[in-house]
Amino acid sequence: MKRRTRTAASGVALALLLAAGAAAGIASAERREAAAETQEAAVAERGEAAAQEREAAALTGTAKLYRSAGDDITFTFDAHLAAKDTADPTKATGTFTFSHYLDGKGARAEAKVDCLLTGGKVAVVSGVITDSDLPGAEGKRVGITVHDQGRHDRLGYSWAATGSPAETKGLPKCVGSAPFEKVERGTGDFTVVPWQPRL
Repeated sequence: MKRRTRTAASGVALALLLAAGAAAGIASAERREAAAETQEAAVAERGEAAAQEREAAALTGTAKLYRSAGDDITFTFDAHLAAKDTADPTKATGTFTFSHYLDGKGARAEAKVDCLLTGGKVAVVSGVITDSDLPGAEGKRVGITVHDQGRHDRLGYSWAATGSPAETKGLPKCVGSAPFEKVERGTGDFTVVPWQPRL
């Protein structure tokens, strides 16, 4: 009789242990599932926040212009308008550089961005020249227009009518010319992030 009692007690204890283990396993699985759901929600939230904070506009990239005579004319852009400044394109930041050389002669210039407007694949950026080896160019504002067309990008510049950035006088911010120039084949990698103002 005592042996049966001990056997029954052992069986009850074992059953209790198994039940406790199963309950702990279920609780652990539930905790893991809840943690995974929380992590997924956090990732989704970060993704939404990043999408909402996409910069308002941008113009980046480098290309050389086509010239049958072999001129080396290069334009490089790194211009950005932050999401918080969507309503004011004159708060754009960054720089752009351009140079023109032929037979070892020419000049280069770097400008500090003071305005950026983009629409679709077209961008107009302006800036004041801060460094140049072209006499009279420093301190002048210039504007450039880019049409991002993949391998066939186009470009125009404010001094098209004057012949030189140094001849520019009183140019307003974000004024360029029609993108009449073609980039040299294989060099166009301009990228335009379209501006989406709240109208």
